[in-house]
Order: sequence, then C-alpha cells, then structure tokens
Amino acid sequence: MDKEERKTINQGQEDEMEIYGYNLCRWKLAIVSLGVVCTGGFLLLLLYWMPEWRVKATCIRAAVKDCEVVLLRTTDEFRMWFCAKIRFLSLETPPFSSPKSMANEVSNGHAVHLTENLAEENRLEMNKYSQPQSQQIRYFTHHSVKYFWNDTLHNFVFLKGLDEGVSCTSIYEKHSAGLTKGMHAYRKLLYGVNEIAVKVPSVFKLLIKEVLNPFYIFQLFSVILWSTDEYYYYAIAIVIMSVVSIISSLYAIRKQYIMLHDMVAAHSTVRVSVCRVNEEIEEIFSTDLVPGDVMVIPLNGTVMPCDAVLINGTCIVNESMLTGESVPVTKTNLPNPSVDIKGMGDELYSPETHRRHTLFCGTTVIQTRFYTGELVKAIVVRTGFSTSKGQLVRSILYPKPTDFKLYRDAYLFLLCLVAVAGIGFIYTIINSILNEVEVGDIIIESLDIITITVPPALPAAMTAGIVYAQRRLKKVGIFCISPQRINICGQLNLVCFDKTGTLTEDGLDLWGIQRVENTRFLLPEEKVCNEMLVKSQFVACMATCHSLTKIEGVLSGDPLDLKMFEAIGWILEEATEEETALHNRIMPTVVRPPKQLLPESTPAGNQEMVQNCFKLDNTELFELPAIYEIGIVRQFPFSSALQRMSVVARVLGDRKMDAYVKGAPEVIAGLCKPETVPVDFEKVLENYTKQGFRVIALAHRKLESKLTWHKVQNISRDAIENNMDFMGLIIMQNKLKRETPAVLEDLHKANIRTVMVTGDNMLTAVSVARDCGMILPQDKVIIAEALPPKDGKVAKINWHYADTLTQSSDSSAVDSEAIPIKLVHDNLEDLQVTRYHFAMNGKSFSVILEHFQDLVPKLMLHGTVFARMAPDQKTQLVEALQNVDYFVGMCGDGANDCGALKRAHGGISLSELEASVASPFTSKTPSISCVPNLIREGRAALMTSFCVFKFMALYSIIQYFSVTLLYSILSNLGDFQFLFIDLAIILVVVFTMSLNPAWKELVAQRPPSGLISGALLFSVLSQIIICIGFQSLGFFWVKQQTWYKESHPHSDTQEAFNTTGSLYGNSSHLYNETNPDRHNIENYENTTVFFISSFQYLIVAIAFSKGKPFRQPCYKNYFFVVSLIILYVFILFIMLHPVASIDQILQIVCVPYQWRVTMLIIVLVNAFVSIVVEESVDWWGKCCLSWALNCRKKMPKAKYMYLAQELLVDPEWPPKPQTTTEAKALVKENGSCQIITIT
Repeated sequence: MDKEERKTINQGQEDEMEIYGYNLCRWKLAIVSLGVVCTGGFLLLLLYWMPEWRVKATCIRAAVKDCEVVLLRTTDEFRMWFCAKIRFLSLETPPFSSPKSMANEVSNGHAVHLTENLAEENRLEMNKYSQPQSQQIRYFTHHSVKYFWNDTLHNFVFLKGLDEGVSCTSIYEKHSAGLTKGMHAYRKLLYGVNEIAVKVPSVFKLLIKEVLNPFYIFQLFSVILWSTDEYYYYAIAIVIMSVVSIISSLYAIRKQYIMLHDMVAAHSTVRVSVCRVNEEIEEIFSTDLVPGDVMVIPLNGTVMPCDAVLINGTCIVNESMLTGESVPVTKTNLPNPSVDIKGMGDELYSPETHRRHTLFCGTTVIQTRFYTGELVKAIVVRTGFSTSKGQLVRSILYPKPTDFKLYRDAYLFLLCLVAVAGIGFIYTIINSILNEVEVGDIIIESLDIITITVPPALPAAMTAGIVYAQRRLKKVGIFCISPQRINICGQLNLVCFDKTGTLTEDGLDLWGIQRVENTRFLLPEEKVCNEMLVKSQFVACMATCHSLTKIEGVLSGDPLDLKMFEAIGWILEEATEEETALHNRIMPTVVRPPKQLLPESTPAGNQEMVQNCFKLDNTELFELPAIYEIGIVRQFPFSSALQRMSVVARVLGDRKMDAYVKGAPEVIAGLCKPETVPVDFEKVLENYTKQGFRVIALAHRKLESKLTWHKVQNISRDAIENNMDFMGLIIMQNKLKRETPAVLEDLHKANIRTVMVTGDNMLTAVSVARDCGMILPQDKVIIAEALPPKDGKVAKINWHYADTLTQSSDSSAVDSEAIPIKLVHDNLEDLQVTRYHFAMNGKSFSVILEHFQDLVPKLMLHGTVFARMAPDQKTQLVEALQNVDYFVGMCGDGANDCGALKRAHGGISLSELEASVASPFTSKTPSISCVPNLIREGRAALMTSFCVFKFMALYSIIQYFSVTLLYSILSNLGDFQFLFIDLAIILVVVFTMSLNPAWKELVAQRPPSGLISGALLFSVLSQIIICIGFQSLGFFWVKQQTWYKESHPHSDTQEAFNTTGSLYGNSSHLYNETNPDRHNIENYENTTVFFISSFQYLIVAIAFSKGKPFRQPCYKNYFFVVSLIILYVFILFIMLHPVASIDQILQIVCVPYQWRVTMLIIVLVNAFVSIVVEESVDWWGKCCLSWALNCRKKMPKAKYMYLAQELLVDPEWPPKPQTTTEAKALVKENGSCQIITIT
C-alpha cells in the first residue's frame, strides 16, 4: 500500500509536489478536541500554524485514490506543507446520449477529438476520471488550480487545455469547427469559469489571519500576563503599538490585493462571439469560454480574455502586459500542415513555440485583417489561471518564500533567547519556592521572565530599517513590491544585464549597408535613399520584410524595422476595412517609393487599381503605367527561435512573386545557395560585430509562377525560406547609454561581477562588453561552441579564443581553428595573471546544460557574455548562477526578462509597464544607475538589521539580567520603570538608529550574510559580558555601603533616609505609609540597577550604530543624535538631581550623593570599555576567524569560491584552442566528460 500512499504531481516542473492521502479519524478528532479545551485553545493555534501536524493529528493514512484529505509537500529546498480537502464533481449534467454532442476529454484532460462515435468515447472518458459507481470526479484545489483524479494514470493531474499534446493538424481538423452546446456545457463543468479571480479578502478575514500570527499571539499572551500583574501602562503601550502595526500591515496587504484585483478585473468580463458546430454564431460572456471554443475576434479589436491560437486572419497585438514591450506585434494564423507543400503534420502545437500565432490573455488586439465571408477566428487553448496571464498572477499571489541566511539565523537566535528564558524561568521558580513566595506570584513572575527575554517589539524593530530603505528607494525612483528583498540586495555579488535598452540605447541607428554583387561585397554605402537603388531587390527587401503597420495613421512596429523603413523613405499603405470587404481575398499591404525617387514615372495609380491587380492569380496582368509598387502578400513574422522573418511579395505587373528574408547573418547565410555567399562573408561579418555593430543579412529568391495567391496563404515558411540568393548586410549602430561604463566600473570596484544576457549576436555582445568595461582590454575571451549529438556522434564543445584571431589584411576568412599553436602558447603563458571570460550563445548553453552538467559550474564562474538567449534560457542562467551560491541581481527592460527578474535574488525592471509587476523592483528612470543605488540601500538596510538585532539582543539580556538580579532579593523593576525603559529608551532608539542613510559609494567589502559570523558573535558576547559585569558590580557594591539597609516586601525602607537628613525622605516616607510597597520595588538595589541599565541601553546603541562603509556615520543621523542627547540629559538629571514627583512615579529611592557620583563613574567606565571593545571587534573578529580557519583548514562556504581555488591549480583549465570537449557516449548522472585534443 505504500506506493499508493505517496504520489508525485507536476513531476519535473517548478511546482512539483509529493502527495499523501488521509481519511478523517473520529477518535483522533475527539482527543484533539479535548487537548484544545485543556490548553485553552493553544493546541488549535499550533495546528493552524502547522498543516502537517493538523492532518496527522486528526486523520489516518489512506490510499490517495480513496482519501478525503490530501497533504502536499513541495520538493524544493523549502519543503513546505499544504493540505487540501477532496471534493466531488457530478458529471450527469450534459446530454451525452446525443450523437451530436461531443465529450472526449483525454487522460491528461486536454484534447478534444471529433470522431464518429462520440457517445462511446465520452463514456470511456468519464470512466477515466470518475468512479464507475458514483459517476463523480474527485478533485482538490491548490493555489487556484484544480487537480482531478485520473484512473488511467492512478494520480491527480492538472487539467490542461489544448496547449499540450495537440498537433497543429488536429487544431484544424478536429477543433476548428467549434463545440456543440452540450459539449460546451460539459467542459464548463470541468474547467469552471474562465476568470482569474483575485478576491480581495474582507478586512475581517485579513484581520483574523494577521492577528493569528505567532508574533501577535505572543504579544497577546504578554499583555494578559502584564495585566494580571497590574503592569497596565506598559500593556496598553504594547496594545497601541500592536494595533498600529496591524492596521499598517492590513492597509499594505489590502492595497496590494486591490491593485492586483484591479489589474485583472479591468477586462475580466466582456461579451464574445463564438462559432458552434453548425456554423451559427453565439454571443456569450467571456467567463463562459472553455478550451476548444472558436472565438471570433472583432474588427475593432478587444482585450483577450483567454489564450487562443489564431486559425483565420491576422491580428496586430499590443503585448506590453506580458512582455513589457509596447511595440505592436503582428500575429498570423497557425500554418495548416494539411495544405502545406512540405508537410508538418506531426508537429505539436505549443503556445511558446508558436508565439507568433497565439493571442495571449490580457494582451490587446488593436486591429484585425480578415477574409471576406470568413471571420478572424481563434481557438481557445487555455482559460483562467492556466493562461499566461493567470500564471503571472499566480506567481504574485503565491510567491516562493525568500531563503536568506539572515532570516534563518534570526529564528535560531530567537531559539537561543527562548533557551535563556527557560533557564530564567526555572531559576525564578526555584528561587521563589525557596523564599516561600505565593503560588500565584511564582506563576506570574516566572512567565514574566519569558516576555522580558523575548521582546515583543523585536519584529517591529527589525522591519523599521527595511521600511526606511523602501522610502529612500522611492525617492530615487525605485519602487519595491517585495520589501524583504531589500536586505537580500545588500548581498548581491553578481548582476546580469540585458543589453538592448539596458546597457545600450533603445533605438538603433542605420550606419550603412554593404550589398553583394556577383558574390562579392561592394564597398559600404551610407545612403540607401537614392534613385540608383530604388528598384533594387535589396531596397525591395528593406521595404517589405518587416512587421510595420499603421495604427491611427501612424507607422508603428519594431524599432529596428522602423529605422530600416525610414532609411529608404518609402510610403506604406494599408487597405481600409471597407476596401477589404469589397474583395474576396485579404488585401495586401502596399509599399511604394516617394515620387521624387521616380522622376520618370507618371503619377501613381490609385490603390483600387493596384489591389485589383493583386487579386489576379494566373490571369494575364494588365499593362499598367510605370507605377512601382510592391504588395506584401504573406508575412512570416520574426521568430526568436529561428532568428529571422520573411515575406512573400509581388511587384505590381510581375507574374512571379518574390520571397524576401532578413535575420541573423549566420542563419541567413545557411539558407542561401553557397555560391551566392561571398567567400569573405565571415571575415566581413566579424569585422563589424567586433566593432559592436548589429548586423542583419538580407536574402531573396523568385518564386515559381505556379505558386498562386491561394497556395502562398497556406504554404509553410520552410518551403519559402530555402535556396535563397544572398543580397548583403544592413549595419545598425546600437550606442551605449552615457552612464553605462561608469556604473559598471563602480560595480567592478565593489567586487560585483557583471554578466551580459542578450538576444543579440555573440561577437556584437562581446564588443559591447569590451566597450562598456565588462571585459577589460587585456582579458581573454573564450567562445564555447557546443554542438548537440548528431548521427550517432556525442555532444561536443569546440573552444575558440576570440581575441587570438589575427587581423589579416588579405581577403581570406580567418578560421579560429587554424590559429598557430605558438601564438596560442605565447598568449597563454600568463593565464594565471590574465583574467579570462567565457562567451556562448543560447543553443550552446542549452547543450551544455543537458550534456555537460559538470562543466556548468566552471563556466558560471567565468561566463560573462551569453548571446542569442531565449527568455526561458535567461531564467535557467540565473538558476545556474544561484546553484554555485552567487547572490544574483538581474536588470532588464522587462521585454523578455520576466522569468529571470522573478527568479533572481534582486530583479529590477527598467519598464513601468504591467509586466514589471512580476519584478520585485521597478525603476522609474530607464537607467542602470538604479543598480548601485539598490545595492547601496540593500547594504545599508542589511547593516541596520544587524545593528537593530544586536541592540534588541542586548536590550533583552540587560533587562533579563536586571530582573534576575532583583528576583534574587524578591524585588523587580517597577511598572513605570519598565515603561520608561521600553518606550522612552528602546522604541525611540530603535526607530531612530534605523534612519542612517546609505553610504554614498559602493565599497569592495560586503556585509556578512548572517548573524552567525565571528565578528558579529564576538561583538554581541563581549557587550553582554561587559554589561553583566558592570550591572553586577553596582548591584553587589551598593550592599557594601555603610548606609545600606536590606529591604523585604511590605517592610518600611525609608528609615535610612532620615540619617541622610533629606527632607525629601520624609515626604517619601509619608507616601510609603499610604502606599505600602507590596512588590518590594523601592530599594537601593533596584535604584542602582535601574540607573546603570538605563545608561547601558544608550551605550550599546552608540556602540552598535556603525556607519562607514555601508551607512552614513551616526552623527549625520540627526534624529538619533537629538534623541540620545535628550535621554542622556534626562537620566543624568534625575540621577544627580532627584525630583520628588519623578522619583515617586519611577519608584526610585533616595540615595546619598556620593553613591550617585559612584554610579556615574561606573557608567563612564562601562561606556569607555564598551566602545573600545566594539571598535576593536572587527580587527579581533578577523584575527580570531583567520586563526580558526588556519587551524581547521576550512574550505570557503560559497561553492564558487571553493571552485575558484580548485581551478587555480587545474592545468587543464581554461581549455586551450584547438581542443574539443566531448561528452562520454554513455552520459552518467554527473554528466562526466573528457577533453580530447584535435590536432
């Protein structure tokens, strides 16, 4: 049965979980109920905080198939527990007996198949999901996702849409007809309502959840305890603090919920038209959409309520909500493999692979283009939280916990305080019993020591520094949605940068073109807009091969396409909706040169005439005047996976159509006939890319005359994009932002590594990295070119040294494999001194991740340039860097970086668009200068957290020791003494010491990541010893004084005052007669301990308020300085010059003036010793730590540091040129590989 008891769901995915089945047990429930009553509800709270304990305490194990409750545990490093109740869904609603109704949900819950015997298939399908007897499906909901029991797989599965396991052929053949109403109703039952429901919890619900936080429960316990001991004032003060804290917390949480709800709800319910099987159009609410519905996209556009694949027509879409890029994107219909010349019937549809044919939820369709008689249609593939937008919202609603050493150490430290409190608890009980104290008093005093040791104000004090840092970040234009990450940013030691729009300017400038004629490159030309070139194929390609469109009369689209089109000065005209409706085919977009470039031509014919011409397929074309216009017949949009785009166009009057393609030069060259590519292509390309230019190649070919307009509309791009003629290069200049080099230099000085992650060409990226100082002039660049297994050969990596390529003057290409060995050895002699960097593209990165796992950490240690990276590869890179213990920052413009921004320890988006909602930080100004600002503030906040933690620890121990000393004589601190210490001293100091701003520049030194570090522990322990020592000195010394008289509860301690001759003593005596000192507060020991401890709090506050190198000096924190001065003056005044009313309130006794001076001397010596020890603690801490490390020969904790030490003595690393690293034929789990030198 053990196998049935434990299953794994979402296997291999990010949210993989183990699942255990349980059934409710009545006798266990009865015992727990009894326990809850006996513990006064505390057991119920404990079970509320611990889902695992709750389920195990009230249930017994059962098979997952038959269980009533499931217990889930994540398989990541956090191992978090969740529980969910099993629910049942009845399947008896739709009329399945009807042969027209369609009901076949396959075992993974995603595809729908149109077959002849639908009723039979439906019956089989229902059996897969449901119990045969009950006809009910068992399911549970976790994090807004439903998991259904699948009898075929014997597991719970997430109900998918048409986004997995469905071929492109079946999209057309089985899904394009639409659903019957019966099938729609059945699916609605399974998939539920199509909405991304972000419910804003009521204030009451949020309040209950917040109040049940362990911290507030402890505060409630403290308040009740103090009230029973008549400490009403402090109890009220803590209640007020807690109420303020709860209200501010509720306001922040509710504000975030409302913001997210508004973002989602703005367009959650719209009316949409769907096609049914009998071709009727039905209007329904978008919330009723289900996967398989055929949705009609309206002419004037809409906001997409789901993810859908386009099967008819073309759409222009604004995807800024998802990608952060406001450039309109053209979406075309999914290629239909059944009518393609080159069949692709086996290709599976995937929303990511087929992004250019998929309309994503939340994106705005601006315009549609359509066929007359045929509407623009899209098949719904995902709904609700399964959509891309739904997944984004889920990641915000249910974020992964931040794992940071500081927080782990904080819990460990609290446990230590609890242990100390336990010792005090036992001591108090034993001491009280020995002194025959009443049972009620023993219970209150022993519990009171716990509330003293674990201060209720600690969490509020810890968050103060983060709140102040958040405010300072806001002032410099950085907004934060995850304040806890500010501390983590103080630890960043590596930052990944996107290139375009982040390191460089957004726009590209056309530097020039270099055409090819007779397979030879011509000289570069700067001007493209001239009469000589106007009718050339090169300019025709520039005029047609783009995704530009007119929105409200303004040309818009990709910035690169815009620059290219503006450079030739042509005019683009699109058919209006009325013109399109008049014709029986989709109207082409027409481009033509301006009149001045065609002086010999007659005035251009009207659009109607041109488009009538394009209507004709095989008929003779009319003889037209000399109008030179080109119609774009079919467009294959740019694909980042293919690194190219292409169009089919026809010049007015030509019988044959033309295919134009543009894209990455190395890709385009591979699609061209080898004889058309110049022999020096690689050399010319390298020359440009090394200078940092962005290079785009163009190619062309005439299509066969048999290719009709109709065939072109359904042809696959592979059939078009081959056998091309290479036409030349467009050279674009992407300038560095002015601030980029200075910012990167600051980061390097601070020992923070910088990495470039871009979608651009490798050598361009390397060149930009050199220009901006990411790679220094003397550094080596090693390009890792990884090739996947092919034709029975194993995967391999070829290593090239980019900078050993000699700048040869002859025209032959320089092959990196042919570098002379001597030159290589000469350059590698000083490799131990010379730094080296690895550069690779996305394809190589994927191959290395899959086949060379043991090389990944080594490459992460020195990998600097990652080019042609897809969005998911950027995320994988961040993960790989984190796996070697780097604290990774990511800075991007949000365009393709959403995943990486979320995954990084500190992701900062330079885009204010909605996509940046996934990023913890957003910069108002699109400049990377925000990165050093964020790290500086992070370091300041982290150091503030350490200072506050150390101070609160000392506050706990000082007060704990004061109370323990006083308990030994059956005394305690008075109510107003506690109030003065906790409110006037502690809270004021904590909230003002956190105000130190960040240091003005980044330094190479990094703050410690956790509380458990040598210097920090040495600092805390030394201050504890000093404070305990001086408190003990005062406590025992006062007993040695000649005027000292021991006091006991209810005794009159005032007789001694008469011997001093003080008039004040008489008034105090009168007060004492009317208010007997039941708690024995007013005694010499109490007064001495109170004054010394009050000064000690202020002394450690000054000692711990360190400034440089992470924070501004404490004397620049004016609020802190003023607060300390006021407190020092006040305490000195009441100590040296007693005021009757103050002494009466604070329950201080009058002591001889000589003893007051003695206390002042004790305090001054204490201050001197504390500050001297704290100032020397860094030096002593380092010495002790280095001595300990030398003794133990301890390896560095961070994996990357350990690896760096290993690689220093590795003679085989870095790899030399002319070597290849091959994966072993049978790759084992560790991904072992060997280096083979190719001679």
